[in-house]
Amino acid sequence: MAQPLDGILETAIYAADLDAAEAFYGGVLGLEKVTRQANRHLFYRCGPGILLIFNPAETAKPVPAGALPVPSHGATGPGHVCFRVRGEQMDGIVARLQAAGVPVESDFCWSNGARSIYFRDPAGNSLECAEPRLWNLE
Repeated sequence: MAQPLDGILETAIYAADLDAAEAFYGGVLGLEKVTRQANRHLFYRCGPGILLIFNPAETAKPVPAGALPVPSHGATGPGHVCFRVRGEQMDGIVARLQAAGVPVESDFCWSNGARSIYFRDPAGNSLECAEPRLWNLE
């Protein structure tokens, strides 16, 4: 049977301070902002997908009458996202993080030779940049 899921269209993480998230994801990481809705959410384009950043206090609220029928949701504690990065771009990302005062928690190569770096966003989410070959994707 063929797998009916083609890939991940969007990935969600949670941050209570959307101003800090906007400065980090738009300013430090340079992602293209798609939209921001007040203190509820920020959406960024990331390659062929979308990174959703929700304020958990807002998305846990029941959906108001007449709004889109998206169920309430949320998570507590730090999440994890891994960004796909070409090997030749990795040092530039490390330099960008260092220039912004963002510590790199770990920088290493996996047994298959793929490089990963780990760092945190202002909300404490664990972020990783890794070469696609980590998962045998080139």
